[in-house]
Amino acid sequence: MLPAPLVVVSHGTGGSGSLMEWLVEPLCQAGFRVAALDHHGNNFIDGYEPEGFLHVWERPRDVSFALDALAREQPLGPVGVAGFSLGGYTAAALAGARIDPQILWAVMTGEVPLPEIPEFPGALEALRKKYPLEESSRRALDAAGVDHTDPRVRAVFQVAPGVGGLVTRESLETVQLPVGIRWGGADTINPYDADTRPYLEHIPTASGCSVGPEVRHEDFFMPAPANPTARVRVGQEAATFFQQHLL
Repeated sequence: MLPAPLVVVSHGTGGSGSLMEWLVEPLCQAGFRVAALDHHGNNFIDGYEPEGFLHVWERPRDVSFALDALAREQPLGPVGVAGFSLGGYTAAALAGARIDPQILWAVMTGEVPLPEIPEFPGALEALRKKYPLEESSRRALDAAGVDHTDPRVRAVFQVAPGVGGLVTRESLETVQLPVGIRWGGADTINPYDADTRPYLEHIPTASGCSVGPEVRHEDFFMPAPANPTARVRVGQEAATFFQQHLL
C-alpha cells in the first residue's frame, strides 16, 4: 500500500516552515503528509546568508534534496509542492520555471535596481563581497537558468508568488503540471502585475483568483493580520486543490 500523498511546503523570504501553519494544518487535516522546509540561509531559525536571499534557484534543489531523503525511508507516493512568496517561485521551478540569467546578472551588477530586502538590508553588497563580480561569477549565475524540474512533483500551488519578473516566458510555457495560484489585491511586496501575472498568463495549466482586493502580502504571515480570514481560506483551497490532483 502506498503512503498518503506528500505535500512539501516552502516558506517565504526570511521566514520559516514554522510560520506556515496556516497552510500545513489544513493539508494535514485533509489527509496529506506534509514536510515544511527551512531553506538554508533564508530562514530566521538558522540565520541568514546573502546567497539564501539572492541565489533563489538553490531553493528547488532544497526540495529535491528533501524528497531524496524521504524516499530513502519509504516510498513517496504522489508529491505536491505549495509555496508562499519566494516559496511560490520554488514550487514553480520544480515544475519547469527557469530564471533568466541575463536579467539576474543585470541585478547583480546594479544595472537593474534590486528592491531593498527588509529581512537582510544590504544583501546584494554582502554577496558581492563574498563573490566579486568577475567572469567566474557570471558562469556561476548561469546555473540560475538550469532546469530544476523534479519528475516526482505532480501538482503545484502558489500563494502570492515572487520572482515572476525574473523567470522566462519560454520556461513557463513548458509547464505541464496543474498549477493553482492565489494572491492579494493589495500586495505591494509581490505585486500582481510584476510577480503573479507572468505565472498565471504564461503557464498553460495555471488557474487562480485573487483572495480579495484588500488582502496584503503581510496578511499571510503577520501574527495579527488585517484580514484574518484570507490565509485560512487559502489553506483550505490548497487542500482542495491537492485532493483533486494528488488523490
